Amino acid sequence: MSARRRIGGKDRWRIKKWYNIVTPEVFNNVIVGQTPADEPWKLIGRVLDTTLYDITGDFTYVHVHVYLQVIDVDEKNLQVFTRFKGHELARDYIRSLTRRKSSKVEGIFDVWTKDGYGLRLTIDTFTAYRCQTSQKKAIRKIQKEVVEELVPQMTLNELINAMLFGDLSEEISKRARKIYPIRRTEIYKSKLLYVPGKEGPVKAVVVPQPPA
Repeated sequence: MSARRRIGGKDRWRIKKWYNIVTPEVFNNVIVGQTPADEPWKLIGRVLDTTLYDITGDFTYVHVHVYLQVIDVDEKNLQVFTRFKGHELARDYIRSLTRRKSSKVEGIFDVWTKDGYGLRLTIDTFTAYRCQTSQKKAIRKIQKEVVEELVPQMTLNELINAMLFGDLSEEISKRARKIYPIRRTEIYKSKLLYVPGKEGPVKAVVVPQPPA
């Protein structure tokens, strides 16, 4: 019985095809790897993990994990097309920024871009020295003020660039330094929650549907 299962498993693997993963336009539609499937419709909605290093070729971004969600499949050319689903910095990298006798101030905020995308951002600000609770609250308030001021002026693509390449975190650090010495700010994590729909925002959920 177990032998038949193994043979069946091999047969199923043999019929799988490998599809090239194409990044969204914001990442210049580059191919960053492959993913297998025995039926192309099963790829729809799949979330794939890559790194900003794989996308850009810049090793300094090896710690930035980027999540891409499959939204379309080109069966003829064996390609899957994706959208940005979110990102997260490697935990080892975040741990390297956390030092003794200093503080980490974390804020979680839901934001909307001007082209109708809703995201949840997790922001970490690292102080040079250990700070008081009142100072942490003031820094968290600045995090909130910056994202509420700047994000609604950005498209999704502009926000992705601002998050991943440091512009948004630098602005937070710049303003927070007026309150307390800041060592670094990172947009630790983002998650796409809503996308524009014909009748307003809809949840960013894609469910694969078999062909009729």
